[in-house]
Amino acid sequence: MKTTVIIIIISVALFFAGCATLPPPAQMKEEVEDFELPKLPEDGKAIVYIVRPSSLGTLVDFSVFLDDKEPESKMGYTRGRQYIYFNLEPGEHQILSKAENWAEANITVALGDIIFIQQEPNMGFVVARNSLFEIQDYVGKYHVKNCTLGTIINLDK
Repeated sequence: MKTTVIIIIISVALFFAGCATLPPPAQMKEEVEDFELPKLPEDGKAIVYIVRPSSLGTLVDFSVFLDDKEPESKMGYTRGRQYIYFNLEPGEHQILSKAENWAEANITVALGDIIFIQQEPNMGFVVARNSLFEIQDYVGKYHVKNCTLGTIINLDK
């Protein structure tokens, strides 16, 4: 019984440690006003940034795939407080993220677009689960500015 209580207390503490509070939108916009992204889209392409600003499940790799779940479609992976980026052809795409579960986000990109997708970790049964959602430019830039680069396997597909 005592061990169960300790595990619950540690789990709750880790959950709340992973939930960062964002500053107000005006402050975020001000902080990224002169910030230059590490990479812009290559000629004829768009670029997507996958950001994982939470430290929840920080040791668990969240692998990112483009358009399918095949090994050759793996673009890279993030851990807590990391981001990755990769170029993609204009058109419709599916971004997939593998943790304990598969999460997906469908996007349509045009030539020169810069898209930001956030990976959100959640408590899982064995390891962290995840979800994906598109975020506004200034929020994405804020996270890129305040996170470190994850592992990029495939910069271009």
